[in-house]
Amino acid sequence: MRFLEKTKKKKNLTDKKPEDKSDPVAIEQEKLTISEQEKLTKEKERLRKKVNKLIKKQKMKQVREIVKEQEDLKPWGQEAHVKVGCRLIQLLMDTAYIQPPVDQSGDGSLDICPAFVHVLKTVTKDAQKTSRRYGMIECDPLVHKGMEKTARHMVIPYMPMLVPPINWTGYDRGAYLFLPSYVMRTHGAKQQRQVVKRTPRTQLEPVFEALDTLGSTKWRVNKRVLGVIDRIWANGGHLADLVDREDVPLPEEPDTEDETEIKKWKWKVKDAKKENSERHSQRCDIELKLAVSRKMKDEEGFYYPHNLDFRGRAYPMHPYLNHLGSDMCRGILEFSEGRRLGKSGLRWLKIHLANLYAGGVDKLSFDGRVAFTENHVDEIFDSVDRPLEGRRWWLGAEDPFQCLAACINLAEALRSPSPETTVSYMPVHQDGSCNGLQHYAALGRDKLGAAAVNLVGGEKPADVYSGIAARVLDIMRSDAEKDPATNPNALHARLLVNQVDRKLVKQTVMTSVYGVTYVGARDQIKRRLKERGNIADDSALFAAACYAARTTLTALGEMFEAARSIMSWLGECAKVIASENHPVRWTTPLGLPVVQPYRQLGRHLIKTSLQVLTLQRETDKVMVKRQRTAFPPNFVHSLDGSHMMMTAVACKKAGLNFAGVHDSYWTHACDVDEMNRILREKFVELYEAPILENLLESFQESFPNLTFPPLPDRGDFDLRDVLESPYFFN
Repeated sequence: MRFLEKTKKKKNLTDKKPEDKSDPVAIEQEKLTISEQEKLTKEKERLRKKVNKLIKKQKMKQVREIVKEQEDLKPWGQEAHVKVGCRLIQLLMDTAYIQPPVDQSGDGSLDICPAFVHVLKTVTKDAQKTSRRYGMIECDPLVHKGMEKTARHMVIPYMPMLVPPINWTGYDRGAYLFLPSYVMRTHGAKQQRQVVKRTPRTQLEPVFEALDTLGSTKWRVNKRVLGVIDRIWANGGHLADLVDREDVPLPEEPDTEDETEIKKWKWKVKDAKKENSERHSQRCDIELKLAVSRKMKDEEGFYYPHNLDFRGRAYPMHPYLNHLGSDMCRGILEFSEGRRLGKSGLRWLKIHLANLYAGGVDKLSFDGRVAFTENHVDEIFDSVDRPLEGRRWWLGAEDPFQCLAACINLAEALRSPSPETTVSYMPVHQDGSCNGLQHYAALGRDKLGAAAVNLVGGEKPADVYSGIAARVLDIMRSDAEKDPATNPNALHARLLVNQVDRKLVKQTVMTSVYGVTYVGARDQIKRRLKERGNIADDSALFAAACYAARTTLTALGEMFEAARSIMSWLGECAKVIASENHPVRWTTPLGLPVVQPYRQLGRHLIKTSLQVLTLQRETDKVMVKRQRTAFPPNFVHSLDGSHMMMTAVACKKAGLNFAGVHDSYWTHACDVDEMNRILREKFVELYEAPILENLLESFQESFPNLTFPPLPDRGDFDLRDVLESPYFFN
């Protein structure tokens, strides 16, 4: 009562005196207010009717323009999204129930139970010896069981398009007709998004043109390959890199009280559950891809709208069945338009089949690859006629489904009375030789590096991985001859000298261009050594991996000295900029502005109807180390993205069908020679520009008060040699 009395007194003191209704001015103002409200209501009603009519006529572009003009329709913030989302989840839990079968309810009753429940669980991290409570939404085991066998119930919004995508004209204008489409995947990086939005359209025209070109390529489903995949999947999978559809059985609990045996059993159970979880994820992925394939298989053709990541690499916006995907996806897809092979196309189709079979065949000369294919004609015919009942030669390929597709196309041609007139729908790939190092060799005009990655011609392709392995072997042989008492590396060298091959060093060489660290190289090599099982002792395995990693990085530094110096220079520039709390930013040769998104994350608490959520939010402070280590690989990715897009536009103008996967360029077999000429010319054109000089100048203009290290020394490699290199892309 006292509280109410105090509240009333306070209200009386603060309430304003009501306006005098007899005041003519007040009456007139009230009339005006009512009149404005009526007008506003009528205008909203008019717009509502107009929008409904336009929706019925499917004129969504005009609807969007009307909606954008209404200033009161502001976007929700993150907090509103979270609160509404949690409330919707809560409503789902309150209304969604499941009724178990009679035989599972125990007493024959038909009680219903919630399909979803909200639970709090404590998760302990053994390594950090800390625990945290997490809120989770769990579904009833029956619901989980119903969903785990298939992914066909899932809604896939961004499907391939049956009509050509809309040309890009702005940050959010282009690609899909009605679905939200953005030219760049910024993933919440606000500064990157704003920079792209502010960039003049004329500056971004080359990027828009390239994305439009990639999106205009028309695809279709290869029904014969899809039929084989469906048969394998229906029979349980477990062939051609498809996951087994059955789970690994959990080991039975041992009938013993021996703690050691029980501990081993628990570890085996843990491993089996992990394997089953991974299989479940892979099964869902395959089901999604097959669902799209089956939906699109009777279509005459379809298109993939493309957009960019923040570095300027292009990706299809549809995430499942696309040519960036697995061997299964690539085997299912082919060009919708067919073209006659011709003499050149028939030869390239044979080379392509050898490349797909791999196993070292792709390291032969072109004539050697043609000979390999011609020597296996009987196996090719058998693979086509009896893919699952015959000798299954195609299953031995590194890319089995793509190999099967090539077998089908080549068999059709070879069985034709005129093979060269056979129409081919097959995309034939030309892949860069360790493409990241190719870009570094061109940047540094490095003769030794250029020869190692096929920027100069040769009788057969140079294999950079074998070259590094040979140098590593030389170092280890030298160390093995030394006295272990004075040189501890001698023992490790003697242990490893018979295990060094290209496979041991390949991953480290591949990732060296992306700034692999000593720890990363050590872990990569350790995994390869562990797979071989020749070193049983864990401590000896670790020591050997440490030595092999150091030796591999030494060999890399010797062979690609210019690349290492450029990587170091880029990292130092990034460190100078990030130390002043600025993100590293640059503009690609095609005019795309890039801002590295790496900032420290803060915590933001939001109280919802379910629980208090902790969300991450970007702060104003950049991550200095991440800005520095990520800049060299990101910069090179922006260059390989530029090269691919320049090639795409030029191929389109030359009348070629083109598709690109970063450093892998695709066209019809009959057009490979023309595409090879174009991609080499565009590579030379890209690197004839003073890229590093322009980058340094842009840094100095943006940060005039900072001091940057001088440009690294470069060699005298002649870029024009690339034009005559047959194995630059092969």
